[in-house]
Amino acid sequence: MNELLQQIFNGLAIGSVYTLVALGLTVVFGILGIAHFAHGSLAMFGGYLTFVFSTTMGLPLFASMALAMPVGAVLGMLIERLAYRPVRDAPHINAFIIALGLTMMLEGGNLLLFGADQVIIQTPYQKVFELGGIFVAQLRMVVIVTSVTLVAVVTFLLLKTKTGKSVRAVAQNRHAAVLMGVNVNLVSSVVFAISSALGVAAGALIGALLALAPGVGESFAVKGFAVLILGGLGSLPGAILGGLVLGVSESLAAGFLSSAYKDVISFLIMILVLLVMPQGLMGKK
Repeated sequence: MNELLQQIFNGLAIGSVYTLVALGLTVVFGILGIAHFAHGSLAMFGGYLTFVFSTTMGLPLFASMALAMPVGAVLGMLIERLAYRPVRDAPHINAFIIALGLTMMLEGGNLLLFGADQVIIQTPYQKVFELGGIFVAQLRMVVIVTSVTLVAVVTFLLLKTKTGKSVRAVAQNRHAAVLMGVNVNLVSSVVFAISSALGVAAGALIGALLALAPGVGESFAVKGFAVLILGGLGSLPGAILGGLVLGVSESLAAGFLSSAYKDVISFLIMILVLLVMPQGLMGKK
């Protein structure tokens, strides 16, 4: 039982990071209908940038992350304005091809700027506590609390602010929102800023929890879309639940079978859920 609880706790930590990645993808897809495959590479850019701020300026993790997130938000707004907005009313395949191109560009940019070496963001959260036979790493607790805080902030922005109401109006009916005076271009920029800032935070937490390396961004983009589909396309609660389910299933597979099977098991669970619930766990029928 202790081993089971231990793996569930470990899975909640990585699952909370998956939730941040998927939440950013959900906001973009649910509101603009864009499959933003470059999101994972942008998250890794944010992680590397956090590492640079931490090592060159001697800043702690959260201070470095606080500097990197606005940079990621601006980059996301530029991507929306220069890459996606010109094809907003074009066939979806255009945005799909652009997203793939952006992925390769960002991956190449990360490699050129930060090199091919694997890096880890150092933190002071090195303690391990024992609670009822379960070993609780301080860093994993910090990752979970940080993710929960960011999800709560984004939820508040979307549900309780005027800008959030505009975003939800565009998500429900873009043409009606335009007739009601909503600035769709501004909403698109805000959506990409929020999504990219969440991606940067996820990249920074991954750099602290695991490591940053070339190719990791593409892997997290795939996991993010798996969570997106598992939870239900465009569903914010679904993204949260799907991220936790994916993280816990991976941890259980690694703990009781082998780490080589964790990706297989997690995607198998996704397929089984979709066979029973094609709309995802919390998607609309």
